[in-house]
Amino acid sequence: MENPYILRAPVGANKKKHIIGRGRSTGTGGTSTRGNKGQKSRSGGGVRLGFEGGQTPLFRRLPARGFSNAVFRIEYACVNLLLLEKYFANGETVSYQTLVAKGILKNKETLVKILGKGTLTKKLTIQVDKISEGAKAAVEKAGGTVVSHTTENA
Repeated sequence: MENPYILRAPVGANKKKHIIGRGRSTGTGGTSTRGNKGQKSRSGGGVRLGFEGGQTPLFRRLPARGFSNAVFRIEYACVNLLLLEKYFANGETVSYQTLVAKGILKNKETLVKILGKGTLTKKLTIQVDKISEGAKAAVEKAGGTVVSHTTENA
């Protein structure tokens, strides 16, 4: 009797790889399952995706719909108040340069927006591109100031 504790794959789970182009005895010699002649039988042959034999392809027959403003989108690097609380001392200025110097932002990010997640207890001077209304209120409540910015609901 066979040992029931030996692990074995069930019958039919493991299939032998189908090797083509290795002679008639393999059953897939000769044209190697590519049929006789033609573009698709050649090495590197075949047509590109969407090609319909010269007929205008479907993606060109259908009308273009919709609009995307992604090219003109302005992206801001968002920084929350909890990071300012963690990395800045009382009386410091928060600007793009200081955020990069402290490692909060990467150098490639250009526009900065301050968001109001977290609490702020330090008196900071904020000089960034945008700040949310909640963050502005929190900074002013802590005794700090916000210099030249655009306020936005976020």
